[in-house]
Amino acid sequence: MAEQNYGGDQIQILKGLEAVRKRPGMYIGSTSSRGLHHLVYEIVDNAVDEALAGYCDTITVTINQDNSITVTDNGRGVPVELNHDSGRPAIEVVYTMLHAGGKFGGGGYKVSGGLHGVGASVVNALSEWMEVQVKRHGHIYMQRYERGNICYDLKIVGDCPEEETGTKVTFLPDSEIFQETQVYEYDILKQRLREMAFLTKGIKIILTDSREGLEQERTFHYEGGIKEFVEYLNKSKDALYDQIVYCEGMKDKVQVEVAFQHNDGYNEVIDSFVNNIKTPEGGTHLTGFRNALTKTFNDYARSNKILKDSDPSLTGDDIREGLTAIVSVKIEDPQFEGQTKQKLGNSIARSAVDSIVSEQLTYFLEQNPSIAKSICEKSMLAQRARDAARKARDLTRRKTALENTALPGKLADCSDKDPKNCEIYIVEGDSAGGSAKTARSRATQAILPLRGKILNVEKARLDRILGNAEIKAMITAFGTGIHEDFDINKLRYHKIIIMTDADVDGAHIATLLLTFLYRFMPELIRQGHVYLAQPPLYKIEKNKKQWYAYSDDELNNIMTEIGRDQNNKVQRYKGLGEMDAEQLWDTTMDPAKRILLRVNMDEDAESELDVTFSTLMGDKVEPRRDFIEANAKYVKNLDI
Repeated sequence: MAEQNYGGDQIQILKGLEAVRKRPGMYIGSTSSRGLHHLVYEIVDNAVDEALAGYCDTITVTINQDNSITVTDNGRGVPVELNHDSGRPAIEVVYTMLHAGGKFGGGGYKVSGGLHGVGASVVNALSEWMEVQVKRHGHIYMQRYERGNICYDLKIVGDCPEEETGTKVTFLPDSEIFQETQVYEYDILKQRLREMAFLTKGIKIILTDSREGLEQERTFHYEGGIKEFVEYLNKSKDALYDQIVYCEGMKDKVQVEVAFQHNDGYNEVIDSFVNNIKTPEGGTHLTGFRNALTKTFNDYARSNKILKDSDPSLTGDDIREGLTAIVSVKIEDPQFEGQTKQKLGNSIARSAVDSIVSEQLTYFLEQNPSIAKSICEKSMLAQRARDAARKARDLTRRKTALENTALPGKLADCSDKDPKNCEIYIVEGDSAGGSAKTARSRATQAILPLRGKILNVEKARLDRILGNAEIKAMITAFGTGIHEDFDINKLRYHKIIIMTDADVDGAHIATLLLTFLYRFMPELIRQGHVYLAQPPLYKIEKNKKQWYAYSDDELNNIMTEIGRDQNNKVQRYKGLGEMDAEQLWDTTMDPAKRILLRVNMDEDAESELDVTFSTLMGDKVEPRRDFIEANAKYVKNLDI
């Protein structure tokens, strides 16, 4: 082994924004589409902070023709005066130095989302170029940067009325950093900006796409704030009662805002935010809300004899069945876990939320006894269903996938026991399952055929779900458990591949399976373990040669290449069962040749994702019909 010199010369010091360009994932999560869109959120967050401080009411976000982004606000404008510590204009410090900003104290902002002082400078570092214009003191100031480097000193490029202030930031993401994609998706930005508008009562956010052929504009403006947010999330569900329960107050310098409403479904949807920043892993504010909810409803149910003295108390799970809630707090010095702000740690937030919600919810229930009774009765039904489900859940806890009694005999397991090497195909029907079992690599590929369409978990309680044979088989085969029992370390297959027919029924079955995984094992999707197999749509034969087409466009290209004549024989596969084992292996299961689509879940858009599942899989017909009519234009007709 060659000797390696390790001395002082091997220690690198990254100056300025070099560290950001060297390790961009540390600052924005990834350099994929998610990281690309995160750049926009960082700049918009700064504008929203101005709104939270009471100085901004309108923000415009524009996707320009060259795919650059412009964010404009009518706040106070980034300061242009000299910064005493650096001797440079403050605007220059904000956009070119890490850990510099007006949110570390000194009275610039009481509350804000950007607390690490890296947002604006990180966006600058990861942009091919950035231009900042500031309206302040009757002048328009401007500075340009390229890959984080200053192109020229701050200069005045025009004048404006003295009372007119604001900041305009335009940047083009750097293709050297974002190699996967540099194209912004309007719908992704729309979802996040809508959420921001809900969370900042009264603010107006305008999103414009000015790219050729994609021109559109949306304005998000909600005077009702998070109450309208709950209405939006529940729009495809049947509400249990008409009112939105709303609690608001200030305690120990923590501003608390909570809105919730139950629906007649079974899934709990609670989104929590701190200074308008989503906290996917919750934290102390969410704990305070849950404690208040459980305690207040149990106290009300017992004092009003809905629960007898001998009855067990309602659990939090019982009370939160079918609950849609938004928990939003504003706090001066939030303690987050890292720059990604996944979880809040301030203990003061728990007591503030608990106190305010307990007091105001108690008053609401006393003033609205019919609503209180309907929630308590739904919770008691959930309690009985939970007791019935416990037996089924205990069964899945006790058994392992290695026990003969744990899974139906139709599971064909693989011989390799290292989960990293293993994958399981969830296959529609015994016919396709038979072909898949013959075609598979027995060492690393397991096959689990399903009989027909599984239960739609969006419309069923836990006891019925865990009583479903197909769902029990999947839970036990995967090995992770569900809900609070879920443990990703027990996953037996690192690829879970849904393989269904390439038709409407197959798409429906795949959607049912994805609904189950999203509601009961979402971490499998978040960590990239779930895939959709892509079987071919067509088999083309001509002069004893074969081609497979996986899309209508690919079929057209093949037909154009080989020539369209009477010797062409085109077969449209109606199902996987029509393929023999060799064809199934060659087209769909061979790791060297197959096409797999990984199912991703953007945490920034999980509220929107919940609305989509509720719309497509819930009980209400009207929202589903509206969705189908709105998206029918994307269906292609092929003339062979």
